[in-house]
Amino acid sequence: MMLKEKAGSFSLVLERPFTPFPIQHLLLSNDLDILFNRGRVPIATWKKEVLASNLQTPDANSGNSGFATFSSKFSTSLGWKLLNNQNGDVKSPMQRNTLTPQISQVVCIFTEEDPGEGEWAHGSFPIDEYVKALERSKGELYYDHSRGMSYSKITEQIYVGSCLQTEADVEALSNNVGITAVLNFQSATEAENWGISSKLINESCQKYDILMINYPIREGDSYDMRKKLPFCVGLLLRLLKKNHRVFVTCTTGFDRAPASVIAYLHWMTDTSLHAAYNFITSLHSCKPDRPAIAWATWDLIAMVEHGRHDGPPTHAVTFVWNGQEGEDVNLVGDFTGNWKEPVKASHKGGPRYEVEMKLPQGKYYYKYITNGQWRHSTASPAERDDRGNVNNVIVIGDTASVRPSVQPQKKDANIVKVIERPLTENERFMLAKAARCVAFSVCPIRLTPK
Repeated sequence: MMLKEKAGSFSLVLERPFTPFPIQHLLLSNDLDILFNRGRVPIATWKKEVLASNLQTPDANSGNSGFATFSSKFSTSLGWKLLNNQNGDVKSPMQRNTLTPQISQVVCIFTEEDPGEGEWAHGSFPIDEYVKALERSKGELYYDHSRGMSYSKITEQIYVGSCLQTEADVEALSNNVGITAVLNFQSATEAENWGISSKLINESCQKYDILMINYPIREGDSYDMRKKLPFCVGLLLRLLKKNHRVFVTCTTGFDRAPASVIAYLHWMTDTSLHAAYNFITSLHSCKPDRPAIAWATWDLIAMVEHGRHDGPPTHAVTFVWNGQEGEDVNLVGDFTGNWKEPVKASHKGGPRYEVEMKLPQGKYYYKYITNGQWRHSTASPAERDDRGNVNNVIVIGDTASVRPSVQPQKKDANIVKVIERPLTENERFMLAKAARCVAFSVCPIRLTPK
């Protein structure tokens, strides 16, 4: 609307992807300097009568505040260049009441009458809610790229930290710490977004005889983390067996890198997940994806199992039936006394009914009985059996592999959550066996500086 001169000015917040709003206080500056994905504080204004370039702090009469978030496709280098070019022509204070003609259509606000392609989300929220959210966010971890590389010592052979930014960082790790290998989970595109030259870092590692292994994991993607974690731990074990001193790193050092070290301690040293998590977080400020580690643990155990899991439940499943209000709904399947003991569903309002179950990982068939009629849900996967009957099917958990292929997950109305619990002696044995099978399948790989 602003671009089309249909209305006056409005407020705008630009946030980094995967970061819930709001994250930081307003940064006051004389110039309009909105930089994407560089660890800078976003520019935000709350007074509806001023433009973003005015950069004034809010007052009691500011009213509602606007926000906008862009899609993950702008995480590419091209997206960064486009966004950065928006502010190439900063007007003087005398000219701030008019729009600069250089603003391109890549930054726009979609209205109800002109929704566009939906690449941006927008809306508004009261100022007092923003202030409360700021209070709630105190103590959260925020990555400041401008502070440079940081790291923590975990063991004599393992260090964890944020990404390598310059040749000086590589030199410091080599001379001050004695690092001989780097296990990096940052992608080349991610590094480019942060202004890091992957080529320069790789050449610097060669110069200082440091083995550089890049194995990208998507930032903020729990499923990608879960599927690739066994291979990450396998790489780490192989490096440690070669007596390397390893620096495990991702962009922030908050998530992927510490999660891999926690999984290593859990799987390879027979340490409980709870103890490994507490040990790492006590030594290094981070917030690893704990459920992803638990998911990957059960995936590994499934590698050496034959058929269904023989042990206590591994996952909590919410079975969802969307029917009509007032129905009598029951769930029946392999897990309800071999189809003989239906479980009554709870009405959650409207057409939604739910049944909570705790099940070991495996493949199960089930159906719903609504008002006495046996039916399958069209909102969940289904298969036809040998007799021609159509049953819903759910596969709880998955099997880990050396070369995981991250396939799109099938649409399912049911909700599956992993259960984190102490492992039985048999489960611990199977976990250790599976983790080492993956580790020694990481081949061929020459663990020497190249």
